[in-house]
Amino acid sequence: MYSSAVFNFIPKTAMDFYKAVAADDHETVGKLIDDFFLPYLDIRNRCSGYAVSIVKAGAKIAGYDAGPVRAPLTELKPDEYERLAALIEKLGPQ
Repeated sequence: MYSSAVFNFIPKTAMDFYKAVAADDHETVGKLIDDFFLPYLDIRNRCSGYAVSIVKAGAKIAGYDAGPVRAPLTELKPDEYERLAALIEKLGPQ
């Protein structure tokens, strides 16, 4: 349910998740899984190759454009990109 690649675009949240796991803070872990990681994985699992595409999209949303994915991979669809942007925005400053 966790993707270490999110550290590339939501480093604060990635560290918050790590600290919560290390502290056995099940409430915070559960909230982050429900509020971010499950919806994130829903997008990521929609298409083969999206494990790369979603990280590049997340980096772009965070202001670090990593460029396009290379064929045969495809970019996130516009609605998926917007869903990811909304998820990241809800997390606050990173």
